[in-house]
Amino acid sequence: MDISTTTTVLIAVAVFAAALLFAIAGHTGASAYLAIFGLLGLAPIETKPSVLALNVVVGCVAVYKFTRAGHFSWRLTWPFILTSIPFSFLGGLITLPTPVYRLLVGVVLVYASFRMLFDAPNKNRTQPDSPAIWLSLLLGAGIGFTGGLIGMGGGVLLSPILLLTNWAGPQLTAGTISVFVLVNSISGLFGYWFASPDLPAQLPLWALVALIGGWIGAEIGSRKLSATTIRRILGLILLLAGLRMFF
Repeated sequence: MDISTTTTVLIAVAVFAAALLFAIAGHTGASAYLAIFGLLGLAPIETKPSVLALNVVVGCVAVYKFTRAGHFSWRLTWPFILTSIPFSFLGGLITLPTPVYRLLVGVVLVYASFRMLFDAPNKNRTQPDSPAIWLSLLLGAGIGFTGGLIGMGGGVLLSPILLLTNWAGPQLTAGTISVFVLVNSISGLFGYWFASPDLPAQLPLWALVALIGGWIGAEIGSRKLSATTIRRILGLILLLAGLRMFF
C-alpha cells in the first residue's frame, strides 16, 4: 500500500518517542509500534516485518548499553534463547487470527502488570534464584513462538516472569530481555522473509529515528534509574500494552 508523507512523518515521530521510553527498561517497543502502525492504518503485511525490524535496531542499542553497564548474565540467558530462536522463526512463518492473539496476550499482560505495579518485593530475598534449565528452555520456546507469531520479541512476556520468580532483579531483567528480544526479533524477521520477503520503503527512516530514540532511552535506563523505578516502568509498559490488545 502507498503511505502518504504525513503518515510517514507521524509514524517517525511516534516511533522515536516509543523507542526512547521503552528502551529505558530494556524493551524495544514492539507493542507500541504495533499500536502506532495499527492506528495509522498500515496493513498487517507491512506492520509485522516493520515491528520486527525496528526491534532489531533498538535491540542492538539496548544490548550494547545494558551489557556494557554489567546488567547481563549469560548463565541466566542462554537457555531461554537456545529454544526461543528456532521457535520464533516458526512463529514468524504463521499468520495468527487477530482476535485470538489480542485477547490472550492482553489478559496475560494486564495480569502481569498489576503484579509488578502493586506486589511488594520480597525483601527477605537478597540474591536472585536460579531457574531450572529445563524450565528456562520450555519458557524460551513458548515465548519465542508467541513473539514470532504476533511480531514481538517477547520481552513483555519474559520480564514479569524473571521479576516475579526472583530469577533476576530489575536491571538484570532489563539487560536479559534486551538480548532475548534482539535474537528473537532477528529470528522472527528471517521467518517472515522466508514466507514473504517484502518491507515498506519508509522503513529506513523509521529505523533511524528508532535508533536515536533507543540510544537515548537505553543510556538513561542503564545508568540513571533505580531498580524500583525500572520495575514501575516495566509495569506501566505491560499495562499499556495489555490494554491496547482489547481495543
